[in-house]
Amino acid sequence: MKQKTSFITALAFSVSTACAAVAGTELTVYTAVEAEDLARYAETFNQTHPDIKINWVRDSTGIITAKLLAERDNPQADVVWGLAATSLLLLKSEGMLEAYAPAGIEQLDPKFVDKDNPPSWVGMDAWVASVCYNTVEAEKLGLTPPASWKDLTDPQYAGHVIMPNPNSSGTGFLDVSSWLQLFGEEGGWQYMDALHNNIARYTHSGSKPCKLAASGEIPIGISFAFRGAKSKAAGAPLEIIVPSEGVGWDMEATAIVAGTANLEAAQKLVDFSVTKEASEMYNTGYAVVAYPGVAKPVEHFPEGLLDAMIDNDFEFAANNRAAILKEWQSRYDGKSEVK
Repeated sequence: MKQKTSFITALAFSVSTACAAVAGTELTVYTAVEAEDLARYAETFNQTHPDIKINWVRDSTGIITAKLLAERDNPQADVVWGLAATSLLLLKSEGMLEAYAPAGIEQLDPKFVDKDNPPSWVGMDAWVASVCYNTVEAEKLGLTPPASWKDLTDPQYAGHVIMPNPNSSGTGFLDVSSWLQLFGEEGGWQYMDALHNNIARYTHSGSKPCKLAASGEIPIGISFAFRGAKSKAAGAPLEIIVPSEGVGWDMEATAIVAGTANLEAAQKLVDFSVTKEASEMYNTGYAVVAYPGVAKPVEHFPEGLLDAMIDNDFEFAANNRAAILKEWQSRYDGKSEVK
């Protein structure tokens, strides 16, 4: 599987530009950002800091979070770049982050900044849940489009829905934590029990369910809206559905790992992460970014999506993460893809 391959090769995967000095500081940066985006981030950063080489260690949100926690007593990373805010809140509660207010932080939308002063983490962009619905494949099967999360429990969708595993995917976790907030703890698990009956399998990637729906392998993929918009722009017969109850969301964020021996270089990278230039780069992969006024309209981005974003309780999600994931795994992991 792709995730297994990325995990095995992660420590060997580094990206730097030709202008990076051979004799300079090296930063080990753990990330869940899409692999194809990492080179351009490093290249742009190295235009002003050619003496700092970035060694990326990339995997899915759940795996990177677990890796950081496992290394709590012997940190291997200098910086965490582009990990879910819910994961960073968990790391913060464990005393694993170095508080730092990057230069220019006052320019950001406040909801993207940790409330402590100085902050322990700073947000970059946000991704929002949605349902990718392949109209062609659904018509072949005689399905009708769902309008809500609860509609997805209808028996007509049995075996026709794919969603991400929350243990490995940040998108999967924001789905589960948002359902527990929307429907209450008892109602949330009851909902997921019913939904599980219709799930064909759980993937280890948040974008994969939408990609599979776009390719026609499955009619319905629970994923995030930007992936659906991109696939639809590329010609996929998708409808991007915003469930009526509201949608979960999370943000990618950056933080310095406490105890790093490369603090000054780490601070320079975090300074770069909050610049307008960086947000313009985030906007190529996300419709919602931290720097106000930067985000450009996204073709096929569903109307009303931003208004449908729930008042997400990040503290609830972070504080209950381990218990939520344990419960989810005990109930539903039998349908997960093999890693």
